[in-house]
Amino acid sequence: MGEVVVGISGASGAAYGVRLVQFLRSKDIPVRLVVTNAGEITLKHECNTTKEELASSTGAILEEDKNIGAKSASGSANIDAVVLCPCSGTTLGKLGAGIGDNLITRSAIVALKERRKLIIVPREAPYATVHLENMHKLSQWGAVVIPASPGFYNHPKTIEDMVDFVVARVLDHIGTEHTLGQRWTGEEIE
Repeated sequence: MGEVVVGISGASGAAYGVRLVQFLRSKDIPVRLVVTNAGEITLKHECNTTKEELASSTGAILEEDKNIGAKSASGSANIDAVVLCPCSGTTLGKLGAGIGDNLITRSAIVALKERRKLIIVPREAPYATVHLENMHKLSQWGAVVIPASPGFYNHPKTIEDMVDFVVARVLDHIGTEHTLGQRWTGEEIE
């Protein structure tokens, strides 16, 4: 597998991005980490960490969001997927309008043009109509939208179980084997 770009923007739900980076790096999958300015605030507030600490503790390659010339935004780079986890409404809006004004949005737009996997994990409740319209547009363009909405059929016991449920869906879509949570077998209901 080539590299995976993980972008953490300013939406609540930084724990999803942190867990995704931790899991991918535990499987020796190269990760390029990009965090927006608003993402830095959320990362610190919700996870009590910084982008530098996350990159250092996992071995992810940290790229600066203002560096639109970084490898993450290259069409010729060996990047398999771009995952915006979480994806803020602002980032969603920029992508829906085709705006690539920072490394996260540029990497996502390059993923679309190169037909790479682009996964967007919005974390809003409720969704504004404009969010729904942008998710619809991006889905039509080939992005996969995985809302940060954990399921409860696996009887989660902890917040980590609920985070893993969403991260597992992302891993499924980028083709990474995992054992996060239990898969539905059809035999759970008698």
